[in-house]
Amino acid sequence: MKKGEPRPRPGDLIEIFRIGYEHWAIYMKDDCVVHLAPPSEDFEAGSITSIFSNRAIVKYSRLEDVLHGCSWKVNNKLDGTYLPLPVDKIIQRTKKMINKMVHYSLIEGNCEHFVNNLRYGVPRSQQVGHRWLPP
Repeated sequence: MKKGEPRPRPGDLIEIFRIGYEHWAIYMKDDCVVHLAPPSEDFEAGSITSIFSNRAIVKYSRLEDVLHGCSWKVNNKLDGTYLPLPVDKIIQRTKKMINKMVHYSLIEGNCEHFVNNLRYGVPRSQQVGHRWLPP
């Protein structure tokens, strides 16, 4: 995030710029986010190695711990295409998912699909189709 940019609000989508791909999370509060992570502690959260698993765990983490030194921004880019759900509904749906194991698929169920489904009720990923990308 650059100086002068607004702080994220609950329900905002956070795009994290990793080398070669973007990792996505949803902002909750107090600089914490919910995101998909590999089910094994052997893998770094949101790493390229997570593409080798067909499962992911929904984690509640400090944004700083998910960044691993990468840059990020608030990116609610589909707000012009889909109406976001009410913030309390986004937060309620997101809280229900924390610590659950979910199916993971690079093409049909990656981290971008996950956060867009929580915000809009639509599992969309614009990364898929543009290039081959991990969660």
